[in-house]
Amino acid sequence: MTLTSYFRTPHHATTDVDISSVAFWQRDFRSRDDAFRRLRRSVPVSWHPPLQTPGLPKRYREAGFWAVTTAEAIAHISRQPEVFSSEIGQVGVRPAPFRLSANMLVTDPPRHSEYRRLIGSAFTPRAVARLEHGIKRRAMQIVGRAALHEEFDFVAEIATQLPMGTIADLIGVPEAEHERFVQLADAYVHTRVPSDLQGHSASEFVANSGEYLRELCLRLCSERRREPADDLITALVQGSLEGHPMGEEEILSTVLLLITAGDDTTTQATTLSFLALQQFPEQREWLSADFDARFDTAFDELIRFASPVLSFARTATSDTEFDGQHVTAGDKVALFYCSGNRDETLFPDPHSLDLTRQPNRHVAFGGGGVHYCLGAALAKTQIHAVLGEVLRRLPEVELGEPEFGFSDAIHSVDALAVRNSNHRRGGA
Repeated sequence: MTLTSYFRTPHHATTDVDISSVAFWQRDFRSRDDAFRRLRRSVPVSWHPPLQTPGLPKRYREAGFWAVTTAEAIAHISRQPEVFSSEIGQVGVRPAPFRLSANMLVTDPPRHSEYRRLIGSAFTPRAVARLEHGIKRRAMQIVGRAALHEEFDFVAEIATQLPMGTIADLIGVPEAEHERFVQLADAYVHTRVPSDLQGHSASEFVANSGEYLRELCLRLCSERRREPADDLITALVQGSLEGHPMGEEEILSTVLLLITAGDDTTTQATTLSFLALQQFPEQREWLSADFDARFDTAFDELIRFASPVLSFARTATSDTEFDGQHVTAGDKVALFYCSGNRDETLFPDPHSLDLTRQPNRHVAFGGGGVHYCLGAALAKTQIHAVLGEVLRRLPEVELGEPEFGFSDAIHSVDALAVRNSNHRRGGA
């Protein structure tokens, strides 16, 4: 099956609830969930026209998609890659005029299993433990620097600082090159550029950052073939897929996936968790009273409440009946994790933060199955380190109005102004 399978005759509308317009995705998270709540209660699997994409040429337009909105249905589809594929079509809900390069995100078993076996070596408990000391050290430095200021942007000064440094360690970037890697990789992912462009335009700087990452990856591959190390690049150059060594383009695509996925999601999960703790002060006080002992339970609720990844999509490989709907081969099936994490049948009072909530069968890392987030434990380690330092070093803060980004893919905060109340009394 190919991309042409998308361009089918649209199904008949199953609901009048709008989740496809630009206007819908420009609403706030809570307001959007009012629409998803209607779907969860009345039509858990519903057909919608494609997401509006102004400026996209007509030849790339799709027929539409099935919206899956309950946690149970999301988990069911996630565990059936043979029926709902990540390899054909695109994994995003929004129409896209391009195919992603081969990597773990856009493959199905058995090839996906081979990718996961290779990459998984970098995310074992032993591997995460190897990174933990550096994560804690960086978290102390990052929060310590921010605490010296009376006012700062939490996203820029704290949340974005740790993930890319951790990825550098994971990949095997030499310590002397960390600062350059973090700056250029951040520009590549977010198109954020420094004030001094050294004679380049912003677009040139971002393009150059992509070229730098390519050259760095190829250089590290060459070095690790000669001198193996305990890092991801070594695992990739020494491994094989279906009996063949990974090609350089496959390695590069895998590294770029880890850079983009591991950076933005952890940044947003950290910011949204911090914001939630400020919105529910009694929960913050409970967690602060015994942070290390209570964090494991609290983390599941923080990540459920944050829902940093809003959605992913699959493509039906064959005609199938699901939840009373006839899904046709080639149909796009969108999994809305943001809706599943507010499913009232699993989470009473879902818009409240309850750090003692158990059981907590959230779908923030996917609904289980082969595509369950490989970096979940590493993200947890980073968020534990940062929030622990924030609660210790910044116990009293005043927040400005968060500046949210609007996307169907990532629940993002672009900026969050913080006033350090303790700073005025000379406590920092």
